[in-house]
Amino acid sequence: MARYTGPKTKVSRRYGVPLFGPSKALERKNYPPGIHGPRGSRRKQSDYAIALGEKQKLRYQYGLLERQFRRIFQRALRKRGVTGETLLQLLETRLDNVVYRLGFANTRSAARQFVSHGHVLVNGRGVNVASYNVKAGDEITIKDKPKSRQLVLRNLDLTQIV
Repeated sequence: MARYTGPKTKVSRRYGVPLFGPSKALERKNYPPGIHGPRGSRRKQSDYAIALGEKQKLRYQYGLLERQFRRIFQRALRKRGVTGETLLQLLETRLDNVVYRLGFANTRSAARQFVSHGHVLVNGRGVNVASYNVKAGDEITIKDKPKSRQLVLRNLDLTQIV
């Protein structure tokens, strides 16, 4: 499945939030990108522009393309309960996000690569699909290979330093 491979810092600066993990870019240049970036204030945004910006931030943060995001949103609409909370639950239970939250990788894109390279086991079985939905009670472990363990230990050390 495809994923966003464009300029990550530019997108983070556009929204003023480090979307792709920790970044010094916003400390150095705390204004939007482009030729008109550092100038004074911008025009007031419409309600639609604000809603679209929030949706795009969520999409970039979780590393999803529009079609994937729309499909997850449709699933959230079909379920009972508050749609926004359900959407966040569906996003948070993706395997790449769970690996990121456990600290096995220090960014979501690194977690996605970690999963797709086959380093993760769910209930003792190898899963290399980043969008796999983890259920409550699933046991997530790392493959018993030296390379896999070395990657996880290095990332755990990095997350403790930061």
